[in-house]
Amino acid sequence: MPSANPVRPVVVPLHRHDEALRLHDVPFELVPCEVPFFLVHTPAGFPSPAQDDMQEPIDLSAWLIEHPAASYVMRVEGRSMAGAGIIDGDLLVVNRAKAPRTGAIVVALVHGERTLKRLRFVDGRHWLVPEAEGFADILVDEHVEIWGTVVGVARKMA
Repeated sequence: MPSANPVRPVVVPLHRHDEALRLHDVPFELVPCEVPFFLVHTPAGFPSPAQDDMQEPIDLSAWLIEHPAASYVMRVEGRSMAGAGIIDGDLLVVNRAKAPRTGAIVVALVHGERTLKRLRFVDGRHWLVPEAEGFADILVDEHVEIWGTVVGVARKMA
């Protein structure tokens, strides 16, 4: 992927001692978890008067997990996707049944190590592209397997 810095993308094996982003499996049980769902949109700008429009409760697990048998929750460790809003400690919902497409954020195995990057197609080749400075693009070759597509991100704010 062409960038402003002169670093040429290379295939880089990820090692445990590197500051590479790592993903950890988080066990989860798919159980209904209904919470109230407000029909109105919440502006992120100026405050608006509260409204009493409520819709049916929403089941967050059903909303986030489309294919339960092919979905995983993983915890992010690292900072290579901070530019995409994914930071250390976030939980990811990864769907192995959803085909990876150019522009999607994917979990990939690179030389047997899991990593999280954006999938790009440049000059007839697929690349795994980080979204933070200091990390190299990774060429998708015979040492790389696209393992799943990220379909959701969860973060506790307080």
